[in-house]
Order: sequence, then C-alpha cells, then structure tokens
Amino acid sequence: MNEKGVLLMTTVNDGAQARSLAEGLIENRLAACVQEIPIHSHYRWEGKLQRSSEILLLVKTSTEAADAAMQSIEKNHEYEVPEIIALPIAGGLPAYLKWLVEETGGHQSSA
Repeated sequence: MNEKGVLLMTTVNDGAQARSLAEGLIENRLAACVQEIPIHSHYRWEGKLQRSSEILLLVKTSTEAADAAMQSIEKNHEYEVPEIIALPIAGGLPAYLKWLVEETGGHQSSA
C-alpha cells in the first residue's frame, strides 16, 4: 500500500468553531474529511479539575499535508493550548486512502 494517511484529533468548544476549522481545512486541501463527534471531557487545567462539553474533530489527511494541517488548526483555534494529536493510519481500504491523498494534493495553500 503506497498511500499513507494521518488521523488528526482536536477538540473545540462549539459547533461554530468546529465548522470553521473543518471548512478551512477542507477548502485549503489540508484535509479530505473532518468528522464532528460530541463528547464530554474531564481534565486538569491551571490546577483545577475541569469538565466540559466539547466537539471532537477527526481530521483525515495525507502524511504530506499533516504538518500544514496541524499548523492551520493551531493558528485558527480558540484554545490557548489546543489538543492536536496525530495518529498514523497504518492501513485501510486502498481506494479510500488513495482518495484521501488525492483530496489533499493541493495542500500548499497558505491557510
């Protein structure tokens, strides 16, 4: 399998931020697909236990576009320290991975 991909994960606090990040990534060919999943997060921030409703974004991108996609998320994110995690896609349906790479072929944008 020649095509490789990366799954990026980030969380946002509302639908407007989720849509803004998703649309920017896709329009700039930094992601082939972004999915939104409502979640409840528990974490420690600034020494205090926090709980919040958030939206988890699953960003499917190519290996080549992953760094630019992470930079775009960080630049356009509302959080002081956004969660941005990259997981390599070890395998998958070859036709899907080919599509993912083709959709992010124009990742040279300045997003």
